[in-house]
This record gives sequence, C-alpha cells and structure tokens, in this order.
Amino acid sequence: MKKVTLLATALAMVAGSAFAADLHVKALKAPPAPAFDPWDIAFGGALVSDYIFRGVTQSNHQPSVAAYFEPRYNINKDLQLYAGVSAESISFANRAAAEVDVYGGIRPTFGAFAFDFGIWGYLYPGGSCADNVLTGGVPGGGVCAVSTTTIFLADGNVMKKNVSFFEGYAKLNYTINDNWAVGVNEYYSPNFLNSGAWGNYASVTAKYTAPSTVFGPSGVGMYVSGEFGRQWFGTSDRFYGTGPGTVFANGIPYKDYNTWNVGIGFTYKVFTLDLRYSDTDLNKGDCNAFTSAFNATGTTNVTPINPGGAGSNWCGAAGIAKLSFDLTAMTNLK
Repeated sequence: MKKVTLLATALAMVAGSAFAADLHVKALKAPPAPAFDPWDIAFGGALVSDYIFRGVTQSNHQPSVAAYFEPRYNINKDLQLYAGVSAESISFANRAAAEVDVYGGIRPTFGAFAFDFGIWGYLYPGGSCADNVLTGGVPGGGVCAVSTTTIFLADGNVMKKNVSFFEGYAKLNYTINDNWAVGVNEYYSPNFLNSGAWGNYASVTAKYTAPSTVFGPSGVGMYVSGEFGRQWFGTSDRFYGTGPGTVFANGIPYKDYNTWNVGIGFTYKVFTLDLRYSDTDLNKGDCNAFTSAFNATGTTNVTPINPGGAGSNWCGAAGIAKLSFDLTAMTNLK
C-alpha cells in the first residue's frame, strides 16, 4: 500500500511540474506588442458665431467657418514634430475674406510639462484696393491711383492690400492632475499685420476638466477654461501715419491692451461645444486706429492716436459659441 501511495505522489509531482512548465512556455509565446508607428494626422473643423483673435473680431462679429489639417511625426512618445495648414473666413477692411495659416514646430514633453515651439504664418489672400465699391456694406472712397496697395474707406480709415505676417511662439502647459492644467504662452512678430509695428503677445491660461462621472455613462465631458493676455505693439510705418485725418508723419504708436476670456465647454466623442465670453480694455477710438475698421462711426472717440474721433466696436465685449470636431488618424480612424 505504501508503494502505491508513493507512486501516486511521485506521478502527481511530475504532472504538476509538467503543468507549471507548460504555463511558463505559453507565457513566453504571448503575441509581441504592436510596432511603434511614428506618423499621425490631426484634422478638424469648426463653426463659430464670431471669430475673435486676442479680443478683436476678425469677422465683423459675424459667423465664421474654419478647418485644419496637421500631419505629425513622433520621434518618440515624448517628442513630436508637426506642420499644418488651417483656414478661416474673415471680414477685413481691405476686403480679404479668408485667413490661411501655415505653421510648424516641435512639441517636447517632460512628465507633466508639455512644451510647444514653432512659427505661424498668417496669410490674407484677396485683399485689394477699393474705388467707389462696397466694402463690408460701407461705400469705399478715394482713388486707387494714389496707391495700388491701399484701400480708402468712407470713415477715413486706410488699410494695406497685403497684411500677411508671421509670428514665432513658445507655449508651456503643466498638467497638475486629471482635473487641472495651467499654461503660459508667448508670441512675437517683427511686423504685425504688415503694419511696420512689432507685436508681442503673452498670456496665462487655466483649465478645469470635470470628472467623467459627472454625466454618468453618457460619454459627455465638461470643462471650464480661461485666459488673460496682454498685447504690446511698436509703431506702424508711415503708411498708416499719413492717412486721411492723421498727424503721425513717422507712424502710429499703437495702444497696448489687455484681453481676457472665460468659458465652458462640453465634449462628446470628437465634438466640442464651447461657450465663451471675451473682452478687452481697448476703447473704441484706439480700437479704430488699430483695426482700420470699415464700419467705424462717430466723431467723439478722440484719442491721441485717433484724432478723427471715429469709433469701432471690433475690440469690445463679445459672446462666442463654437461647435467643432477634432480627429486623429491613429485614434479615430483605426
């Protein structure tokens, strides 16, 4: 009997050892991790009730549509190269109706710190000289022969045919936790809007993303975000300083200003609805001198750089509703 028991025990030990060895072999045969694919493409579009850029409307407080396309190359998980093109509908005083942006840069990430360095070019095709034609609903005046690169408006403002320019930028976003993130941004142009004046914009941002449990299993997300920034300017070239009604032989020293915005957003899959309030401390007179608005009115908004007194509401308070969608090939198209 003892021999039978010992034999059974030995067989059990051998079988157990064989089973354990089999488990080890199966673990080694697990499928390999998928290969790292460095390429990706981001693209999307938006419909916005008012295209606001640093507190100033680019669409005369009218709706605007936008789209973008951005190829990306990930050197590794913490370093990305990118280039892109985007387009927005606008309403400028020189009759330009579209903004086309070309940009590129590099995005390094160090833990919770995400950096972004690059160059952004703003192109405004379609700008022209007006001679007794309607420009944004306001009759143009003057004679194009004065300058084939100029537009003269009924309110006395002038604007160059070509206002394209570029900026260099640096951004930093710090993710505090799953809910909170803060950031700082810096942009510099040696020739803002081709005006001859340098431009420098700096801002701080904050964003709170609500926990995913707020709306339960619906898939809806929510965030609250805001930005405070300051725009500094140099002095324009003589073109703007010698327009009708101006007295600046060496150009206009544009007024620096503060701008801020705050809003709430809702996300669902690839869609985002953003509702936002934007404002600046730039008064109507200085706004008119900066924007060359085609619909500036009045004579009482006199400032040191706006002696004619016409005023523009392009820099005032505005409510913005934006519906957008954003996709990436690696995430959404697989």
